[in-house]
Formats: sequence, structure tokens, C-alpha cells
Amino acid sequence: MSNQTTVTEFFLLGFSDIWELQILHFVVFLVLYLISLLGNLLVITAIALDCHLHTPMYFFLMNLSILDLGSVSVTIPKSMANSLMNTRSISYPGCVAQVFLFAFFASADYAILTVMAYDRYVAICQPLHYETVMNRRACVQMAASAWISVILYSAVHTGNTFAISFCGGNMVDQFFCEIPQLLKLACSDSDLSEVGFLIFSLFLWLSCFVFIIVSYVQIFTTVVRIPSDQGRHKAFSTCLPHLIVVSLFLCTATFAYLKPISSSPSVQNLLVAVLYSVLPPMMNPIIYSMRNKELKGALSKLIAASLVV
Repeated sequence: MSNQTTVTEFFLLGFSDIWELQILHFVVFLVLYLISLLGNLLVITAIALDCHLHTPMYFFLMNLSILDLGSVSVTIPKSMANSLMNTRSISYPGCVAQVFLFAFFASADYAILTVMAYDRYVAICQPLHYETVMNRRACVQMAASAWISVILYSAVHTGNTFAISFCGGNMVDQFFCEIPQLLKLACSDSDLSEVGFLIFSLFLWLSCFVFIIVSYVQIFTTVVRIPSDQGRHKAFSTCLPHLIVVSLFLCTATFAYLKPISSSPSVQNLLVAVLYSVLPPMMNPIIYSMRNKELKGALSKLIAASLVV
């Protein structure tokens, strides 16, 4: 393939050429996908139906669950379909759509996690101003700003990626159209703009990370000064799940995008991609519901009501 105009489709890396292992891959991904769908749908429904959860923290958590639903729906179904039909192809427009949507959902996830850190900071460090600062209008504006800005970011990211010329063929060494693997197919002189944009993206991500860290330093400094054990426990129960989710997302995504790209397909690349694209959306509802009594109670009521019906 001499340039991008001759590329009409890409071929994704399969987990195996053996039919039985392809079926196993389909079943495993189906289970992971259903767990992610069920967990996030339960969180969204519980928050929407329980009036006690109509607070800023749960409003942003519902946004996070919606984004997690979108994230796993971009990559897993196509990979499952390819395994079931014993094919690896994805159309050029399909690959473009996959890159845009995955960049959108992943980046919006991170933006909402950053906003959630600010929410916890105001709630614990400035409790008297919480209702004024985090009013309904402010929450909607912050969520809308995150979604809209990420749409623009993802559009530029996707445009830069597919403006390059592909001289390295059309075999993507991943189970979805991952940007680092697409850049590996680029001509040596055609991916400079996208590399520059990746550096800019890294700067943005690091800025958000620093903001989250500074927020939590302030939060934990305040928490240790709370005189009552019950107050400290409540503060930790709302902050620790968020911190665990942020750490899980950042560690897996950073390792995936900053590690050297191997010249040949590897099982490690596939496993790392599963870790950062599938594991966080699946684990987020579990992590948040384990330590949060209010959410756990709402989920229990919802499940009990559904069983009765």
C-alpha cells in the first residue's frame, strides 16, 4: 500500500487462528461485555430512580457509567463478530469511527474523573460552600464542557491520524483500531503532526493528573483532621473508590501508550489493550458499589424490585 488512498480496509489481529480458541475468545469477551453492560446499567438506573442519589457526586458517576458503556461497545462487539465469523477485516470508515469514538469515550472518562476529583475537594475541604459551588447548573455546565471539548479533541486526533500516508500495509496488530498501531503503518515523514498532537495530549493528561493529585493531597490533609471516626470513614468511603478508578485507568492507559511498540504482533500488546480498554469499564461499578453504602443500598433495592417483578 503506497499511500492512504489505496487503503479501503484494515485487518485486525486475531487472538488465534484456531477455530476453538476463536470461540473461546468470543465467549470470554461476551462475558466481559455483559458484566460491563449489566454493572453500568444498574448504576445508571439506580442513580436515576433513587432521589437520595440526585447529588453532584452521583450525577458525575452516572456520566462516567454512560461513557463506560460507550467505551466497551466501541471495541468488543466488532472483535467478537470477527471471531465468530472467522474474519479480521474492518472497513476504512469503520476504523475511523472506532478511533474517534474510542478517543472520545476514553478522554471524556478522564475529564469526568478530573471533575469528580474537584467535586470531592469542594465537598470535603470547603463543605460550607459546597451547595453554592456545586449547584445543579454548575454540574451540568462542567459535564457539558467535558463532553463538548472532548468531541473537538477527538475529531482533531482522528483527523491527524488518518491524514497520514500508510506505507506499512493495512494489518493492525491489535484487536481494534488503536492509534499507536496505526502510526506504526505510517510513512516515516507523514506522522509528525500526529506525534506532535500526542505530545500535546500527554501534556493535557499530565495537567489533569497533577490537578487530581493536588486535590487529593488537600482532601487527605483535611480528612485526617476530622475528629470523628465516622466522619473520616464517610470521607474515605467516597474518595477511595474514585482514587482507585483513576489509578486503574491511568496506569493501564499510560503503559499501553508509552511502552515501545514491538515490530511484530505479541500477546502482551493484546493483554495490555484488554487491560485499559475493557477492565476499567467493567471494574468501575464494582469498585464504586463496594465501599459506597448509599449506592450499594440503591442497587440492592433495584435488584430486589426486579426479582419481585
